[in-house]
Amino acid sequence: MSKPMTAFTTDFQHSGMVAKDLDETIAFYTEKLGFEVAGIFHNGENRCAFLRYGHLTIETWEGEPAPMTTGAINHWAFDTPDIEAAFENAKELGLKHPEIVLHLDHGDSFELVKGCVDLGFSSVMIDGSSLPYEENIELTKKCVEYAHQFDVTVEAELGVLAGVEDEVSSEESHYTRPEEVIDFSTRSGCDSLAISIGTSHGAYKFKPEQCTRDPKTGRLVPPPLAFDILHEIEEKLPGFPIVLHGSSSVPEEYVKIIDQYGGNLPNAVGIPEEQLREASKSAVCKINIDSDSRLAMTAAIREVFATKPAEFDPRKYLGPARDNMKKLYIHKIKEVLGSDGKAE
Repeated sequence: MSKPMTAFTTDFQHSGMVAKDLDETIAFYTEKLGFEVAGIFHNGENRCAFLRYGHLTIETWEGEPAPMTTGAINHWAFDTPDIEAAFENAKELGLKHPEIVLHLDHGDSFELVKGCVDLGFSSVMIDGSSLPYEENIELTKKCVEYAHQFDVTVEAELGVLAGVEDEVSSEESHYTRPEEVIDFSTRSGCDSLAISIGTSHGAYKFKPEQCTRDPKTGRLVPPPLAFDILHEIEEKLPGFPIVLHGSSSVPEEYVKIIDQYGGNLPNAVGIPEEQLREASKSAVCKINIDSDSRLAMTAAIREVFATKPAEFDPRKYLGPARDNMKKLYIHKIKEVLGSDGKAE
């Protein structure tokens, strides 16, 4: 029997509403009601503002019609300790499009993949790239056969990325061999394939000696991605979904803030956004940018700790961190990855 959604939530995070005039809305909430502006971010050509009073946060944006006939509130966001239970309850209540996606990244065993499928994950990744080729196929196929029984998609990996991400690490990268892609995807049955074309995990994707320096700015310029490998894979397996891991751009603005407030990220460099734009126009269906979100979050937290040393309320530094990450995601979706408006 379904229950009210409050039975599955612990707190109210924020409400969202469209603003007919964003400047007037900000002025009303700050000057009349005493809210503070937590952040104003660009959403393409438009702006989005977060207004905060105590624990109450309002997200408001411009660029869309604001019809009052259907109510001013566009959405409400809640915190939940059990996303699966909340999702199932939302479906039982008949709520339209409870769009919740849960993905396992870099699963390293069948047991882990099976456990995530059993818990209701919508997609999983099995990373057997460190194994011999035939063992990688065998492990991936076993995961696919189990996951597909529950309509769970499986991402695999062929080729090895250098760098460190959580428990995944490698000193060297090994580019994917295009001639192996058809054989691997056919025999394993995977739904998408992460390949290695020069990306790498973490904020230190390239050693200084691998890069050149821009004479005007002094910034490291990384070597280009191996698009010839990507294009050959596209020719051999047209339309097959390709994934790029380790594709964070390591935004300089966040690195500067982190270093300004006590951090130490010398020679941190990522994948230029123009190369990610080119990749997004190909068969690449997913581009992983986790390090960028970590940098955005860390920059906000460090700035609050340094400029407001008496602050101890987690909402006062996690709020700006969340806002920073949302700003980053909006930019990536709209300006870099070409995925704006393509959700179904």
